[in-house]
This record gives sequence, C-alpha cells and structure tokens, in this order.
Amino acid sequence: MLGTRFRVLAKPQSVYHLISNPIKLAAPSLLRHFHIHTPLQSSPANKAAMDGGHEDPEKKKKKEEKAREKELKKQKALEKAAKLQAQQASSSSKKSEKKKVKRSNEEEDNPEDFIDPETPMGEKKRMSSQMAKGYSPSAVEKSWYEWWEKTGFFVADANSSKPPFVIVLPPPNVTGALHIGHALTAAIEDTIIRWRRMSGYNTLWVPGMDHAGIATQVVVEKKLMRESQLTRHDIGRDKFVSEVWNWKNKYGGTILQQLRRLGASLDWSRECFTMDEKRSRAVTEAFVRLHEQGLIYRDNRLVNWDCVLRTAISEIEVDYIDIKERTFLKVPGYENPIEFGVLTSFAYPLEEDLGEIIVATTRVETMLGDTAIAVHPGDERYQHLHGKHAIHPFNGRRIRIICDAILVDPEFGTGAVKITPAHDPNDFDVGKRHNLEFINIFTDDGKINQDGGEFAGMPRFKAREAVTEALKKKGLFKEAKANEMRLGICSRSQDVVEPMIKPQWYVKCTGMGKEALDAAIDEKKKLEIIPTQYTANWKRWLENIRDWCVSRQLWWGHRVPAWYVVHEGDNPDNFGASYERWVVSRNEDDAQAQASKKYDGKFQLIQDPDVLDTWFSSGLFPLSVLGWPDDTEDLKAFYPTSVLETGHDILFFWVARMVMLGITLGGDVPFTKVYLHPMVRDAHGRKMSKSLGNVIDPLEVINGISLEDLHKRLLEGNLDPRELAVAKEGQVKDFPKGIEECGADALRFALVSYTAQSDKINLDIQRVVGYRQWCNKLWNAVRFAMSRLGDDYVPPSDVNPDVLPFSCQWILSVLNKVISKTVLSLELYEFSDAATSVYAWWQYQLCDVFIEAIKPYFSGNDPKFESERGFAQATLWLCLDNGLRLLHPFMPFVTEELWQRLPSPRDHKRPTSIVISEYPSIVERWTNERVESEMNLVDSVVKSLRSLAKESRERRPAFVLCRTPLDREILCSRQLEIETLANLSSLTVINNENDAAPTGCVVSVVNENLSVYLKLQGSRSTEEDLEKIRKKMEDITLQREKLSKAMNVAGYKEKVPEKIQKANAEKLDSLEKEKLSLEEASQHMEAQISSEQ
Repeated sequence: MLGTRFRVLAKPQSVYHLISNPIKLAAPSLLRHFHIHTPLQSSPANKAAMDGGHEDPEKKKKKEEKAREKELKKQKALEKAAKLQAQQASSSSKKSEKKKVKRSNEEEDNPEDFIDPETPMGEKKRMSSQMAKGYSPSAVEKSWYEWWEKTGFFVADANSSKPPFVIVLPPPNVTGALHIGHALTAAIEDTIIRWRRMSGYNTLWVPGMDHAGIATQVVVEKKLMRESQLTRHDIGRDKFVSEVWNWKNKYGGTILQQLRRLGASLDWSRECFTMDEKRSRAVTEAFVRLHEQGLIYRDNRLVNWDCVLRTAISEIEVDYIDIKERTFLKVPGYENPIEFGVLTSFAYPLEEDLGEIIVATTRVETMLGDTAIAVHPGDERYQHLHGKHAIHPFNGRRIRIICDAILVDPEFGTGAVKITPAHDPNDFDVGKRHNLEFINIFTDDGKINQDGGEFAGMPRFKAREAVTEALKKKGLFKEAKANEMRLGICSRSQDVVEPMIKPQWYVKCTGMGKEALDAAIDEKKKLEIIPTQYTANWKRWLENIRDWCVSRQLWWGHRVPAWYVVHEGDNPDNFGASYERWVVSRNEDDAQAQASKKYDGKFQLIQDPDVLDTWFSSGLFPLSVLGWPDDTEDLKAFYPTSVLETGHDILFFWVARMVMLGITLGGDVPFTKVYLHPMVRDAHGRKMSKSLGNVIDPLEVINGISLEDLHKRLLEGNLDPRELAVAKEGQVKDFPKGIEECGADALRFALVSYTAQSDKINLDIQRVVGYRQWCNKLWNAVRFAMSRLGDDYVPPSDVNPDVLPFSCQWILSVLNKVISKTVLSLELYEFSDAATSVYAWWQYQLCDVFIEAIKPYFSGNDPKFESERGFAQATLWLCLDNGLRLLHPFMPFVTEELWQRLPSPRDHKRPTSIVISEYPSIVERWTNERVESEMNLVDSVVKSLRSLAKESRERRPAFVLCRTPLDREILCSRQLEIETLANLSSLTVINNENDAAPTGCVVSVVNENLSVYLKLQGSRSTEEDLEKIRKKMEDITLQREKLSKAMNVAGYKEKVPEKIQKANAEKLDSLEKEKLSLEEASQHMEAQISSEQ
C-alpha cells in the first residue's frame, strides 16, 4: 500500500499535485506515469519555430497567470495536507509518529527520482534513482533487450570449452505475425536456454524463418489482384518471384522483431532464411545426394490437389470437417454454395443383357473416370458377374467387374463399389492390384477435361449436377440420400481438396523411417520423446510410413534441381513423361555435362518448373543452419543439437522428417530430445478462431487493448455479418473490459505454468493478469528489502547459518529445497513444476512468512535486535539475489531490473547482467531439517489463529495448549515469530496438565497435540465456532470408520505391505487423538456458552 499521500503526475511538463486521500496499488494507470513521461527537451530554434519566431504578449500573460494559479493550487494542497496531518496527530501518538515520518519523507521526494531517464538505443538501461512505488510492465521491460542483444550475451562461440547446448527455433513463416503458439514456443525455449546459459553451457539458440511456399505465394497473389487486378500468370514467373522477394524484404520477418518483445534470447548473428544462399545450396545438395543414393525418384501417383492454387499440397495443409447431414458450403470459384453429405445411387447397365448393377458415391462426377466395379469374391449375389463387364452410359467404355476382398464389404450398401483409380486413394490401390486403367478427368483448375466427353469444360461441381441430371434422363438414377462424410479443405485457399494422379518427385521413406523409429525405441535409443506417450504415435506413423511427395506446382520455393532432355520434334504435352530423360544435378552446367554423356546430337535441357515441398527445406534446418553441407566450425561444435521443442501436431510432418534426413545426410540424429508442447485453446477449451472472436494476440496481452479495439481488429478480417456478430459477442463475454496490460514476463510465466495441461492448454487471460499482479508483489518485496538494507549496504562475503536467527535459518533451508526442485524439474522438462516451485517460494515463504517475520528486527531500531538486524539483512540479500536468479529464465525483464538494483558483495565483482550470472545451486550447510520441522509447527499454529481471527486485524491475546513437552518447548522459543505472523498482542503457552483452559476465547484444534485459543472480539458468535468444531469431529469420525473398516477386511494383514499397515495404524492413532482434542475443545466451548447464558 502507498502512503497517505502520493504525488501523481498530472501533465508531461512535470507539474505535480498532492493528493491527501490514501491511494492503493489498484491504480496502475497512475503508476505508469512515473516511467513513461519525461519532460520534453526542445532547442531554442525548435521553440522559436513552434512559436512562429516570437511569443504573443497576450499568450505570455495568460501562461503566467495559469502558472500562478497552479502554484496557488499546489500551495493550498500542501496546506490541506499539513492540516490533515495535524488532525491525525492527536488520535494516536505512536501511529501518528510513524505517519509523520512517512509523510515527511514523501514531501522530500522528488517525483522525477521515480522516472527512468531516457536510455540511448543499445546502452545499458538508465534506471530511476528511486524505485517506482508500483510495478509497470511497459516501464520495466523497456531498453533491456536492446542492451542484451548489442552486448552479445546471446552469441555462442564455436570454439568455447564449455559444453554446448543447442536449440533450433522452429522457423516461423515469413508471412506470419506472432500468435499464441509462437509465444508458447518462445517462452519454453527461452526458459531452457537462459537456464542452460546461466548453468555454464555454451548456449546456441538459432533463429530463422521459413519461406512458406504456399502461404507466401497466396499472400502475394492476393496483393497483386487487390492492387493491379493481375494474376501471377499475367506477369510471368520471373516477375512474380521478384514481387515475392520484394514483399519478403519489406514485410517479412515481422515476427522475429516481435520475438524480441517477448525477450527471446536468440543468437541473432546466426539468423537465417530457408531461401537464403546457404540454405538454398543445402537443399540442392540434399536432393542430389538422396537421388544419387536411390532415395529420390519420380512417379505418377495420387496427391492432394488444390484446384485454386493448382498444386499438390501436404496432408498438414488439409483440414478435415465431418459432415453429418446434407450441408451447403461455400467453395472458391462458385457463386452458390455446394451441397455435400449426399450419397447418390445409380446403375451401370451390364453386357450380355445381364441387367444392371447399382453403385453409390458422394462424388458422382467421378464416375466419368470409372474403370471397374468391385464386388466381394464371396458375395453370392454377384457370382455370375465375375469377369463380366458393365457399359459406361456416357462414353460406352467397358468397365470390368472385379473381385476384391480387401476393399469391398458385402454388408455395406449394395455390395458393389465403383472404382475410380485416378481420383480416390482406396481406388488407386485397387487399380494397382488389378492393373486397371487410370483415367484423370480433371484439369489442374478443377474443370472436366477432354476425357469427360459431353461434360468437358464444366467446373467439377457444376458437372456433379449435370451428371446427375443426365443419369436421370437415362433412367439410371436411383436415389440421393443424406450420408455422413469427411471432407478435406485446403487450409490456405479453402478449396475442396481433389485427389488427383500427378507425376511428382518422391522420397523413399521405408529405410529412413526404420532408422528414425529405431532411434527412439531401441534399448540404446539416441532420441527421447517427451512426453513419453507420443512415442506410440512415433511408432505408429513410422511403421506405416509412405513415400513422401516433395514436389509442388508453385513458383515460390526451391526449384527442383532436375532438368528434362527435350529432343527436336518432341510433343510438348509429353514433357516429363519419360523418367529416363530426367537429369538431377547441382546446376545446369553439370546437368548439361551429364546429359551429353548419355545423348548424342542436339537436345535442350528444360528445368522442372516445380518447387520443393517447404517441409523438405525445413527438414534440413538443424543441418543447414550450422553450415551443412560444408564442414563448418558450427557444424562440428553444435551438431547434433540438444533438444527440439515444438507442437505435437507436427511430430510426423516435421520432426520425423528432420530425424530421417539428419541420420541419412548428417550421420546422426539432429537432436537427442524432442519436447512436445500442448496446443493452446481459449479458456473454454475451444480452438482459437477468428469467427469465434477468441483469437488471442500475445502483443495485445503484453501491451493491453480495449474492447473497442478488439472489435476493430475483427473488422480487418473477412468475416461475414453473422460471423462478425458471434465474434463480437464472444469478445464481450471473455474480455468485457478489454485485456489489461500484462507485460511479457507475466505472459511467459503463465504459458510455462500451463504446460502441465497434457495436450491442450485452456488459456484464461485472468491467470496472466494474476501473474502481472504477482510481479507487483515481487517489486514491492524488493522495494521493502532495499529500504531495510539501506543505500550504503554491502553484503557480507559469507554467512554462517549456525548463528542466524530462526527465521533466517529456515528461509535459507527452504531456498535450498526450491533450488533443488526447480533444477530437477527443468532437467526433466517439467516446466510447470519448476515455475510453480519458484512461485511458491517467493509468494508463500519469502513474502508471506520471512519478510513478515523479520519486521520486528527493524521496528524502531530496537537495540536488543541489533545482531538480528544484521543477520536479517544478509539473509534478505541472499534470498533476493538467489531468488531473482532462480526466476530469471521464466521472467527475464523484471528480474534483470530488480537484480541490477541489488548491492554487490565487497569481495568480488558480479557479472554485468543477470543474463550471464550463475544459476543458483544448493549450499549444503543451509539445509536444516530441524528448523523446517519447527517452522511447520509454527505455521500450523499461525494458520489456525488466523482462521479464528477471520478478517480482523485487531491484535488480541492468544493461547496455545500443548500436550507434548517437545511442542511446548518449540512454541515457547518461537513466540516472537508466532505473535508477529498471527498479529497477536501476546501469546501464552499453557500446559495441558497444570494450566486451566482460558475462558472468553474461541478455540481451534490444530492437531492431536495442539489447540489454540483466541480472545473473543465484540459480538463474535461462539455457537458458530462450536458448530465448526462439531463438523470437524464428524469428519474425523467418518475418516476413522473408513480406515478402520479397510484395516479389518479379510486378508488385510496378509496382502497389504507392512509399510502401509504401519502408516495406517499411525494414522488411526492420530485420528483418535485429534478426536479427543476436538471433544475437549467442544466441552470447553459448551461450558463457555452455558456461563454466558
């Protein structure tokens, strides 16, 4: 709490007012002024320019009058404050004396002493001479990062003798802006890196960006259309690629700047981009080497095709939606919504007048490419049709009736299945098994091609309607009914994905997948996956791995390093058709030399227009960022890297491929551990979506944002009016007052604390706000400590715990415990446990107990506490120094600011920054189990007394009834601590045998050996307290009965381990003693009530 008066900055020009009324810390907007407002410095020339060369006399006169009025108001405020102070002085001499000293100090305060001076970019932060009276995230987090980066704290040395610890940042898309998933990644990885750096490792955290082939191309294509009404085809490939580079250089990399705002301590000297020169050379080299090893080949196979982007897309770029009934959906390129979830049944006429056979499909237009009808070999209904043919109703094509026990379920539908090998994954496999013809019926942009006969040129979903009508006219249509189905949608274009057969480049994955699998499951495994449950996913995927399609029909990306030999007279439509004519090489000159050895005469080399899958280049990232294929110092020093931290959703698409490529090309696994973080959801467990209005921008949490501005952000999207209304409603519900400024430290700490939530994080912004308020508690704890240490305090070089006061011995002992727990949790990648341990020590042990317990030593400079004061100062300094270093990996900004304010020990020069200070380690001689046990006893007594006192802050006498000599001895020696922590006027320890129970008190049973009594206050209800004791007695009785029943079951002594039997017996005895204590307390209170009546 602030004092009774508090200077509040009214204007930037350093005019202040005194406010007489008390102000609490619940006014952060006021406190922030102490940091962000600095007097405007302007030169005479600037001032003259602003005034037009001279000052108007009338304006000057008005300014002077205004200044006099302000001065008069200030004087009146001072007089009012003095008058109030005099009035309050008569109420209580002791209380008045304290307030007078405090007010006097405040009157001497210069408000500018609380404002941080402006810090030139890159220089060490210039802090205010006095700590601000409250924590402000924007003020605290300013300037530190620029200094850290410029000073080179984050730069790794390949020649260092320290053990290496390396993380490669999952490269964010060049198109991306910081989202909550990036923030989680940065918070976890920076926690790891800062901890390892402080623990003596040569840490390297490599930043980079992914060129994001599809995403970036889509962004620039939209920009072209919006600004020039042109497509990429209108301007040609070279100019379009040039446009993308221009866009990348202008807008790309925004996210890397945003990562700095989060405090991510990346080695920016090694920043890279997947399409920079070095990484591009690595991609080409990898492709060529894999091809030379027979691991890359070209084949005509089924792919996920996007008809809008006109390219094959990765499975991770396909979002699947489950359709339960007839549903109309918007599809790009179609004016009206398209109906899905419909199963259409129709008949194929059979040859030899055998009648017809009925099939069903949800994609009736694909019947134009049917080349077979499959039945189960054991289905008697179709025995007579084995080897027969149906006739295609629109082109007369003969369609074989085949038997396939793998695909066909005779119990489903009619038991007959139409087969379209070129447009369905299952049918593709059937086509391979039965050597069927593969007929592609679609053009690249999703129209029916020449093989569609009368339907050629129609968009595929228009053709769906036309084919249905044509079947009706021929009398072959049977019915259309609702049918559940799963529909693939491209996450980039929102187009319905079309399975299409296309010639592509593939990587053979069976052998590489086996090596990657063995690396994680062998007895001598080289790769550990955390959490371990994802090892099962790893095994399932890699045991069933298929070859990887690595080519994409895009213009932005790494061009496939393959050239096709074209002879004079070749048909352009047959380009790429002959695998033998492809030449894979590092450059065109090498390709020419290779082709010349194979072909005589004139020929032309044409490079494959396709580019490589973005996952191919990012799969090489742990190698390429360290300089591979060159044998660089970085590669020798830092490969394999230490840990890969990422989301569990890309375990296969990225992590597995990095492991396969790392083993094959780098000779070893690319990292020894994989930590998979949960996916972030909103507070209600919903996936974040713009249409729900629940998307959380990390920067808006850091800086704060109003509800109005949250609504404005929605307007920047492409939501339709209905979606917009739902989104606004969601924002009003979740953020009724917007989002309070929380700062990067609070956001980071919240995200790391959430990692215990298995595979999903339900992020509640109020929890982040809570950690921001906790930062304020840290701030005030250090501020209190600094006031007790004094300006000239110099910490001692060593502290002997044996001579310290009890509370000092205790806090150092539990500090040892939290250091051990935190380090162990970090080593086990249990980040939530680590964060919780540090938080609990600061909150519940340092602030709530220790700082309160030592306050009597500093009250009034009592001579009898002179030695205790010195010991308390030394212990307080040790706690703050160790506690801030312990917390630094989680909260880098506030810990740096507070640590810099701590005095330095006399005997050695500490590091210039907490970033490079040493992480705390346990000091064996601090551990004191006896003291911790005694404090546990003290704590239990204090908590019981506080419970009796409820919300009252009036100091009252209390009594402790002890039933054992040991407890009595401990509590007698700890009276000062109990009186202080429980806010008592006195404490009397009484003997159960000799002393009568005190009267006029409320009572609480601590345990079977202790009861506490607190003098009654005012109209406190004794009956109410008696009812609580009776309720507790009932609970104890139920526990005793349950435990006793369990101990008396048949076979208990034979089956239950002796250790557990002993523990149960002790528990039963303890419950019995506690019941007796409660009965005693109950009798005492009943007697008290009787005497009052």
